[in-house]
Amino acid sequence: MEEIDLKELLSLFWSKKTQIILIILIFMLIGVIYTVGFVTPKYTSSTTLVLATSGSENTQDATNSITATDVNLNSKLISTYREIATSDKVVRKVINNLGLDISDQALKNSITVKVVSDSEVIKISVTNGDSEIAASIANELANVFSEQVKEIYNIDNVHVVDTAEKSDLPSNVNHTKDIMIFALIGIVISVIYVLLDNMLDTTVKTTEDI
Repeated sequence: MEEIDLKELLSLFWSKKTQIILIILIFMLIGVIYTVGFVTPKYTSSTTLVLATSGSENTQDATNSITATDVNLNSKLISTYREIATSDKVVRKVINNLGLDISDQALKNSITVKVVSDSEVIKISVTNGDSEIAASIANELANVFSEQVKEIYNIDNVHVVDTAEKSDLPSNVNHTKDIMIFALIGIVISVIYVLLDNMLDTTVKTTEDI
């Protein structure tokens, strides 16, 4: 197999620069068409909850004792709370309260519950094709979840820090990122094209070829 040094390789790509640019532009155009015409915008709204004591003891020592106990309890319950937030009972109550026309499983799939690392903060996010519905579901989910925790454990330690707000920007659409990905694909395809074209080219170009 004939070897091609770096200088010849660069010269080869330079001679095909028009085709390379054209291929990259075509794939970038495909990227624009894909993101604009084929991706359904979805919006994500999040509410933040914190697990904190609501004790009302009068003395400072008693308050500190309760706080330490509650913090220890909260740390152990965080994983459990995450499961409760997406339980059938909570999800169905949210659907009924808001009068949503959606199945339990579909709503579950749209919910993301994350625990902020090394903290007692829970972030509940909901993704939906309607930004207002996404915010409404997130806020109602936080309320129902708090009520459910109070009913199960008989403690009122879930408090809303930030309520969910309507988002104007889709969470699943990033035009710049998608175009760059398609441009990268175009570069790879153009490189393969140039190399294959050179390998299949049997015409005589230099005296060395003769």
